[in-house]
Parts: sequence; C-alpha cells; structure tokens
Amino acid sequence: MLCMPIKNANGAIQGVSLLVNKIDGSAFNKNDEDMFEAFAIFCGMGIHNTKMYEKVCRAVAKQRVALETLSYHATAPSEEAQRIKKLPVPTSNELGLLKFSFSELRMTEDETLLAAMRMFLDLDLLNKFRINYETMCRWLLSVRKNYRNVTYHNWRHAFTVAQTMFAIIKSGGMKNVLTDIEVMCLMVACLSHDLDHRGTNNNFQVMIESPLAQLYSTSTMEHHHFDQCIMILNSKGNEIFMNLNPEEYTNAIRLLEHAILATDLAVYFKSRGEFFHIVEEQKCEWNEDDQRELLRGMLMTACDISAISKPWDVQKEIAKLVFGEFFEQGDLERQQLNKVPDDMMNREKRDLLPKMQVGFVDAICLPCYESLTKVNDKMKPLLDMCQSNRNNWQHLATISTQQMEEKESIKGSAEEKDIDESETSLSTGKSQGAPPRKK
Repeated sequence: MLCMPIKNANGAIQGVSLLVNKIDGSAFNKNDEDMFEAFAIFCGMGIHNTKMYEKVCRAVAKQRVALETLSYHATAPSEEAQRIKKLPVPTSNELGLLKFSFSELRMTEDETLLAAMRMFLDLDLLNKFRINYETMCRWLLSVRKNYRNVTYHNWRHAFTVAQTMFAIIKSGGMKNVLTDIEVMCLMVACLSHDLDHRGTNNNFQVMIESPLAQLYSTSTMEHHHFDQCIMILNSKGNEIFMNLNPEEYTNAIRLLEHAILATDLAVYFKSRGEFFHIVEEQKCEWNEDDQRELLRGMLMTACDISAISKPWDVQKEIAKLVFGEFFEQGDLERQQLNKVPDDMMNREKRDLLPKMQVGFVDAICLPCYESLTKVNDKMKPLLDMCQSNRNNWQHLATISTQQMEEKESIKGSAEEKDIDESETSLSTGKSQGAPPRKK
C-alpha cells in the first residue's frame, strides 16, 4: 500500500489517496513515491480550484440577484412612465431652454422632466438613435429617482448642467463641431454625472475609508456615478442605447465614462493646461481625437460650474445651497473624525463665503469660460455673467472685510478701555478688592 495526503494551497489536508498492489506484484519504491506525491499535489490543486470555482459561481449568482433587486428598486415603474408620456411637452422657447440665463428654481419636478425631454427632442436624438418615447420617459424618471435628496448635488443640479450643455450646443455654436453620438453622450452624461451623490466630496470618502474609496483610488465618486449610469442604462425598460450596433455602443460607453470623470475638478486641472495652450496658439484641430476629448471635458466642466454664470439673484440662491452642503460635510468631519474642517466646509467661517467665491471664480471658472469663448464667441454670455458675478462677490467680500476690521477695531478699543480703567482704578485705590485708604 502507498498513501499520500491531498493538501490545499494552504497546506491543510483535504483527503487521502491510496494505491494498493502494483500490477507486476513488486513492492512500491522511492520512484513510485515521488510520482504519487506529484499526483497528490495535482489532485489537491484540482479540488481547490473546483471549490473556488463553485464559490465564484455562487458569488456571481448572488451578484446577479442583488443587481436584479437593485435594478427593480432603482428604476422607475412603467406606470409612472406612461403618465409622463401623456403630458404635453412645452417648446424650448416657452421654457427658455436656449438661454444661458435659464433657471429651474421655480419649476416643478414634472416640469423639469418635460424640459429634459424637450432637449432630447429638439436635438432629434430619439429619431437619430431610434429611442422609444416611453423608454425615454422611464429612463429620465429612473435617473431622477437615483439622485438622493441632498442639499445641492441632486436631480435639479443635474438638470441645470444638462440645460447648459443644450444651450452650448444650440446657441453656443457647438452643434456643427460635435457629432450626433457625442451630443447624445454628453447630454446623458450631464443628467447622470452626479448619480447617487451622498453630499460629500472625494476627500471625505477617503478620510472615512468608505467602500467607494476602497474601490477607486482616484475620482472616487465620479467612478460611482458612471457605474450607476451604466446600471440604469442596462435596466429593463430603460435601454435608450439598445438600438446601437456593437461598435456604436462601445464608443458610447467610452464617451460616457470620459465625460462623467471629466467633472472631477482634479481631472480638469490636469487637462486644462494643454487645452488652454491649443486655444491660445490657435492650433485647434477638432478632427483629432485627442483634441476632441479635451474639448468635451472642458464643456463638461463649463456646464458643471454653470451656476456661476446665472443671473445674480439666482447665483446667490444657488451659492447658499452649495455652501449649505459644504457646511454639512464640515459638521460630519467634526463629529465623525474630530477634525476642524477646511474654511470652505467650516460654517464658523461663513463670513469668508464671498472671498472664497472670488477665489473659486478666479481659479476655475474664468479661465474655463475665457478659453471656450476663444473657441466660439457665441459662448461669451457665460464669460460675461461669470465676470459680473465675480464683481458682485468681490464687492460683498470687501464689505465683509471692512465689517470684520471694524469689529476687531471696536473689540480692540474696548479692551484698551478696560485696561485704562483698570490702571486708573489701581492708581486711585478703587479697584475691586483694594483696601480703603486711611484718613
């Protein structure tokens, strides 16, 4: 008899293999032992791989069930899509969608959905990509449903970003530069670019070591937004890309991913130098893929920050929402991380809001809009309104600084007065606790 243990990759015994009686009747020798040991190792590897395969199959099955469940709860019901389908869609002129000054602040939820539908209709995307009208309704509803009720990065922000892209294409001179598939993907990306936003930024996800931060080391939330976008597009009843051929579909997914990741300001800072150089040197060759990619990324940033290009009364109202969400993150940093948040996230530094807005405009917004105006001067309204709002914020920053200086001056004067009174009291013997002077 010849016995050998069968071990797994960790060296633990999984079983035993046994040989009984050689055919020629001779005894087992060292050579037989070595060969049988090799066979036992092979058996161990086979058993281990089989078990691993079974685990993988179970995991895949669980994942499919989870995705099916998630998809069911994440997508809008068909009844709701049928309701929206029956509603009349106002024209772009009635809604004011062609204007860069457009605001959704006074619109109802249904009105934003119908306005989104109008943009896709006016761009003729349903016809060009053979999209069923009810499918489009359901996709829009599902996208809205997958935005959380956070203070700023919600469905209304996404809708505003899409409207700015629509205005850039229709009124900003980009219609003849972008292809149909690029227009389609940019519009889808704008509506999807902040899906399932939690009201906190990438840095916060890293600090709390969230599962999302463990999945993605860069552009954490943007990768998640893209994943959510693909999940909805692949959900039953929401397949607005279903009639694309394989090559078109692959290209569309690539364009979508790039567009959504481009909304990460870290990506913007990495790519904008090259774009600025191309525009400044008048070396724009939009038939080259690399330059087209830079242009699409810059357009996504311009739309994402477009709140700064709205009329002043709208800009002030949106700024309150933006900083409200920032302060909420700062509160979480204090509570969960016992950390003093950065000024932008610190509600105790709210007096610095105008000054921070000026810094944001100077560092990010103005350079972006200046470069796009050089690409096509029809986008100049974005730059003009941004500059106007920058001046308004600077005026408020100046007033705030003066008020803070006055407070400090008053505080300093009060302290000096207290010191002088104390010194006077001491010199006359009338300070608190001083002994009475003898006659």
